[in-house]
Parts: sequence; structure tokens; C-alpha cells
Amino acid sequence: MSDQNDDYVYDEATGEWRPASEVAAERAKAAEVRDASGNILADGDSVVLIKDLKVKGAGQTLKQGTLIKSIRLTENPEEIDCRHDTIKGLVLRTEFVRKR
Repeated sequence: MSDQNDDYVYDEATGEWRPASEVAAERAKAAEVRDASGNILADGDSVVLIKDLKVKGAGQTLKQGTLIKSIRLTENPEEIDCRHDTIKGLVLRTEFVRKR
């Protein structure tokens, strides 16, 4: 006797049991991180700033065109974690970067 509930997962947002493949597809789509131009970003990509940004706590401004190498994606699809030569632990919003 097979258990047919193996193919379904409980969705807390809707309060319903939904097909696992449907839920997985929605999560994959939501996990896509896109830059200001709509390009998909991935861990290790290099990005360029499209706007001058004042960095809180560092008393510094990153200029438009600054190259940021080796980004890391975060749980929030609107933010990326990265490093700059003078600023460690920098978090940038994806609306201000373009994939290089």
C-alpha cells in the first residue's frame, strides 16, 4: 500500500495541501535574484554600481561604475552580500547594480 501524501506538502500561506512539484517551482521562481536590468544573478558574479551610493557607517561613497567582484546571494532576493576593498560585510540592493 503506497502513501499518496508523499507527493503533497502543506502550504502554510494558503492553508492547503499542494503538489510538491508546484511548490518547488514557485520557490525556484521566487529564488531568482535579478539586477536592475533584469539579468539573473548567481553566487560569484561581478556587478557594477549604476548609481553613487552613500555607505552607512563607513562615511564613504561608492561611485557609479565601481566594480564589485564575487557577490553572494542572500535569503532576500532584493539584496546581495559582497565585499569592497575598503568595506567588509557590504550589503547592496539589487536595484542599484548591473551584472558585468
